[in-house]
Order: sequence, then C-alpha cells, then structure tokens
Amino acid sequence: MTSPSLRRARFAELTPFEVYALCRLRVDVFVVEQECPYPELDGRDTEPATVHLWLESDGEVAATIRVLDDGATRAIGRVATAARFRGRGLAARLMHEGIALCQGPITLGAQAHLQGWYEQFGFRLSGPGYVEDGIPHVPMRREAS
Repeated sequence: MTSPSLRRARFAELTPFEVYALCRLRVDVFVVEQECPYPELDGRDTEPATVHLWLESDGEVAATIRVLDDGATRAIGRVATAARFRGRGLAARLMHEGIALCQGPITLGAQAHLQGWYEQFGFRLSGPGYVEDGIPHVPMRREAS
C-alpha cells in the first residue's frame, strides 16, 4: 500500500469517478456505519467556493473533508476516514490542510464524542449541544490565528 497522496479540488474540477468515490466513503461512514439515514447530498458540495480535500491510496479514497464558505466564516465538515485506513492520522492531516486554506474564523458541528479530538486543532465549544439526525453534536469554532 502506497503512502496516501493529498488531493484537492472544487466540485467542477472533480471527475465523475472522484465524485463517486468521495460520496461513497461519506455514505459508507455516515449513513451505513453510523446507521443514520440522512440526506448526505445537501447541495453544499457543488457550491463554487467549496473545496474538497482527500487522501488517496492506490486509487482509493482513504479520508476526506470539505471546506465551505459561509460568508464571514469557513466551515469544515464531512470529516470521514475509511475503516481500513483509521488510526494513521489521516483525518488529522486533512484537518491541518483544511485549516491552512481558511482565513478568519472556522466553524464546525462536531459529533459530541469527538469534541476533544477537534480541540487539538484549536476548536472550542461555541454553544449548547444539539441532536442532529439522532446523533449528539456540539458547535465549535476556531478563531483566526
């Protein structure tokens, strides 16, 4: 297995095969593995300012995130790692890359059990917890450094 290589693209730059692979990983993790039926395709992937980041190993998407433009802030979301690639720090690598793309504050909606993981990147709790699609979440924010 080769070392995963970093890929970055806006939606219009993605090939149909890349779109499929990114969506498949996200559905595998968020819908199937977490047993959470929800509308994965939310319309935000295709926004012109959205940046997709992923790590690819031997043609397979190992991990992915997306960076959204929310006006005054950026938002990082859809952080997912394929089961067989977990424990290698791939999501952390993508988080650092995503943060580097952002100027100004960054927000995210973290699954509550991952709050501590996001704190290592400078994110802090920014409001009360909430339940989204049956899973406890917390809003988090990272101020510009």
